[in-house]
Amino acid sequence: MLLCLALAPTSVDAQRGGRPGAAAADNSEKKDSTDKKKPKSFDEIITDEAKSMAGMLTVHEVDDKFYFEIPDSVFGRDIMAITRISKAPTGAGYGGEQANREVFRFEKGPNKKVFVKIIDYVNVSADTTQPITTAVTNSNMPPIAAAFDIKATRKDTSVLIDVTSFFGEPNQAFNLPARTEQRYKLRKLEKDRSYVESIRAYPINVEVRAVRTYSVAPPSTGGGSSSGRSRTVDLSAGLSSGAVTFEMNTSMILLPKVPARRRFFDPRVGIFATGYTVFDGEGQRAKREVFTVRWPLEAKNAADARRQQQGELIEPKKPIVFYIDPATPNKWRSYLKQGVEDWQVAFEQAGWKNAILAKDWPEQDTTMSLEDARFSVIRYFASETQNAYGPNVHDPRSGEILESHIGWYHNVMRLLKRWYTTQTAAVDPNARKNVYDDELMGKLVRFVAAHEVGHTLGLRHNFGASSATPVEKLRDAAWLAENGHTSSIMDYARFNYVAQPGDGVTNLFPGVGAYDRWAIEWNYKPIYGTDSADEDKKILNKWYLEKAADNPSLHFLTEASTYDPRAQSEDLSDNAMVASEYGIENLKRILPNAIDWTKEEAEYYEMAEELYGDVFAQYRRYIGHVTKWVGGIFENPKTYDQEGIVYEPAPAAMQKDAVSFLHRHLFNEPTWLLDKKITPMISADQGVNTISSLQASTLRNLYSTDRLQRLIEAKSAFPNAYGLMDFYQDMERGIWAELNSGANPNVFRRNLQKVYLEQMMKMLEPAEGSSGGGSSFRRSTASVNPVVTDITSLTRGTLEDLHEKLEKAAKRTSDKMTEYHYEDCMQRIEEALDMED
Repeated sequence: MLLCLALAPTSVDAQRGGRPGAAAADNSEKKDSTDKKKPKSFDEIITDEAKSMAGMLTVHEVDDKFYFEIPDSVFGRDIMAITRISKAPTGAGYGGEQANREVFRFEKGPNKKVFVKIIDYVNVSADTTQPITTAVTNSNMPPIAAAFDIKATRKDTSVLIDVTSFFGEPNQAFNLPARTEQRYKLRKLEKDRSYVESIRAYPINVEVRAVRTYSVAPPSTGGGSSSGRSRTVDLSAGLSSGAVTFEMNTSMILLPKVPARRRFFDPRVGIFATGYTVFDGEGQRAKREVFTVRWPLEAKNAADARRQQQGELIEPKKPIVFYIDPATPNKWRSYLKQGVEDWQVAFEQAGWKNAILAKDWPEQDTTMSLEDARFSVIRYFASETQNAYGPNVHDPRSGEILESHIGWYHNVMRLLKRWYTTQTAAVDPNARKNVYDDELMGKLVRFVAAHEVGHTLGLRHNFGASSATPVEKLRDAAWLAENGHTSSIMDYARFNYVAQPGDGVTNLFPGVGAYDRWAIEWNYKPIYGTDSADEDKKILNKWYLEKAADNPSLHFLTEASTYDPRAQSEDLSDNAMVASEYGIENLKRILPNAIDWTKEEAEYYEMAEELYGDVFAQYRRYIGHVTKWVGGIFENPKTYDQEGIVYEPAPAAMQKDAVSFLHRHLFNEPTWLLDKKITPMISADQGVNTISSLQASTLRNLYSTDRLQRLIEAKSAFPNAYGLMDFYQDMERGIWAELNSGANPNVFRRNLQKVYLEQMMKMLEPAEGSSGGGSSFRRSTASVNPVVTDITSLTRGTLEDLHEKLEKAAKRTSDKMTEYHYEDCMQRIEEALDMED
């Protein structure tokens, strides 16, 4: 549809038609000085020496100047400018990364001017014929980012403007953002070292490439400085020369004249969304409209559409194509392609065949550019960063995805190796190496590629997907072969750390699962026979009720949830306590081999130290997974069509199990981490402080006032819920178990008990800056002032009871260190409670 819009003539000679008026131009120099201010004709500016390229608009290069010939049909149209860094100085990002994005329009202004206005879709009018449109317009005036003199005019067709200075000099809308300039301490553009390299026109876009050199501020003391939230960086090029040079590419894409039909966002399905506030003169309040982002898949013709309606798979008119950056090492390219095309099965469920493809970049095609926003690319970065990311660029009016440049950092392979070793080496011998073979690493590359492609298709993280898998099924090889260990590759479920040696489980990777196929179906399956997005919304709701509502494996839980323990990063199964117990057993098998599996001739113990650190980090992750269950609130988004409540406390038995787990595996010190063969080889600290620090941070987390408030409110609304009193009693019995058993606490336990007292005493202090009010757990629970809640009352009573028990235990013990410890604890309680003798 776009190709027929606003196309200028395809050749400069055709435009000129034999250069009528050339003689007048030749004689112009002979006219007297009174005619010198007379505007030049088009042919006087665009001479025979001009290099011209027609497309969305026509670009002319004359000597050292660039001109845009803007047809009348482009004025007032929305155009998206996507600015990417083509080449970056060391430390300032990587070639191919997006730097800026804006929507703008060319508009004719007074005094023979052309304005560039930046359009921000925040507030819109539902119907431009309504009077309220005037109010919306008056309160949302777009800024004029640039103004150009009209150099010449073709009557009723186009105008000519000089854009040389505009693209050669800084302009915030088509350049590095101001925040980036501040971060890298860019002072001013050095014009003698900055220039426009090329401007090329294509049917729906214009590509501008410019080299910009900036002088930089002097080095900061210590290599950087903090100012509020921003942090400045001294780039190495700036340190050596006082200047840095960027090569930038701006793609200007003509957006559809009529925006695509929107598909309204549903919080029960995890799709990225955008939106704006709509003012309708017929309505009684402003309405926030939120709609998903998605690629524009459509049937090639009416016959194909009918076949698709009847259930037949059809190929889209324009498939989603990802190109592989030619900078990618050859041996990983096929795995990246597989990661892209793993999504074909999901699109097939939505009615599309061959909807997503991966191709090698055609290096011999000089008409294509990696930065051209018409093409989606997996860009390969030579970076030590252990990461990858999958963004998309979409039309803010409709959510239609225009393109994506996935960022793939070379060192993500190091992260993959570390994850896989820590989580699977107990059951997979291939993971017990410093360097994986290409086949295993290729599978890991494919897994991450598929995850990032999922993001570019619009899918958010579904941190709740893995919670639908029964924990014991993670040890069932046959079940895993059919279902995988999580229903979504968009979960951070990584690898199956639950499977034990002897289970026969070899399926340790996540793949595109049942939830992923459902989410693609929901977002991409065409809806026939309706006339509006509002009608579509009802059909989409029907799909959810019929297919997903009663199927936990198709449920979505937001990655932003702070209180639903089912929605966690890096966890597995429907029971974090049992899963973490299995995970710890595998860590106990891995840790003793940290030296044997990493040793290399003439190398130090760096790899063993890394593996030990990864094991401890994984163990800490398990502790975090379990901790979130205490005071957990399940959130089950529902429409009026569904039965049941939206917010309910996590089952009391599971919360109680969580506290018991923490006592067994953390508060009773995990001495298995203090392996005497390993710790003396990698650290002077033998691990006592490391364990104590984790115990202390977990205690602080458990006793955060927002968690305690959730326990209070849960018990008040649900009599059978796990409440504050239950939690306090379970914690006190576990932390001070020696008072009942008569055993003498060791150094770990004594430290832990002092940390416990310190935390409890803080509960007696008013929260700084707190108003003293509580809050419902409807969406979250804020930190509260414990002094005006049951928290302080229960804390005081617990400490008084504890003082009595300590006094009796101190008299019974024959161990001096234990006696001193108990007396010290009693003294602290007395001071905190201001107890009288």
